Amino acid sequence: MRSVWKIFQRYKNSPASVFLCIMVFGSALFTFGVLLYLIAHIVVQGLPALTFSTFAWEYSSENASVMPAVFNTIIITVLALFFAAPVGIFSAVYLVEYAEKNSKFVEAVRITTVTLAGIPSIIYGLFGMLFFVIHCGLGFSLLSGALTLSIMILPLLIRTTEEALLAVPDSYREGSFGLGAGKLRTIFKIILPASVPGILAGIILAIGRIVGETAALMYTAGTVAQFPHSIMNSGRSLAIHMFTLANEGLYMDQAYAAAVVLLLLVVIINSFSYYLAKKLIRI
Repeated sequence: MRSVWKIFQRYKNSPASVFLCIMVFGSALFTFGVLLYLIAHIVVQGLPALTFSTFAWEYSSENASVMPAVFNTIIITVLALFFAAPVGIFSAVYLVEYAEKNSKFVEAVRITTVTLAGIPSIIYGLFGMLFFVIHCGLGFSLLSGALTLSIMILPLLIRTTEEALLAVPDSYREGSFGLGAGKLRTIFKIILPASVPGILAGIILAIGRIVGETAALMYTAGTVAQFPHSIMNSGRSLAIHMFTLANEGLYMDQAYAAAVVLLLLVVIINSFSYYLAKKLIRI
């Protein structure tokens, strides 16, 4: 508030600047208020429904346990990032560091990533069912769901990593080359470490899309509410678990409880990613 008041005092003689300042501050406050309201609503509705039976090891119609869904969500997230992150990061490295700036191939790749980012998730789900589940013979499994989600988050990882690499000053590259380092050493020792915050932001956004996805996973991973014996077994994620409980209409309290668990899971994963990024920056 103090900084806003200082800005207001600085531009008080310009009505247009004051109006824009109020609009910007109001928009930020409104966005924060909506987020706070959503979190408060979910917590107020879901906390009373959190019981010991909610975290039972085995799912049943009596306890509507979230533990199998939590486990499946973590497995799908790890697998999707395992497949998508290397491809997305190295694709961005090629586009920024190796490819010609105005080549038609680079333009085609960027148009493709923008197009893929705009495709509805239900289309990815149908594609995953036809290709991974049926054509590849993987069936309804965690692996089919993870492969489908890896394609879905690939454009996001490419774009955010590309922007992070472009934000690194050219002086870093010139200084590394001047000291005798090669292209590959410069990329892995100078450019990528300096781009870690931007790359991490893309990974966090990708995690948020993975854990909140339902349509793509319903057609690929399935809705079995049990612990899988392997990644070739079917299993529902937390988002599908919430959707199923709410759709039945008999477990609304348990659906809110699952939403609280999902929020906590996202916070834990993002905190771990931030901690890991700090460690990488120090190294």
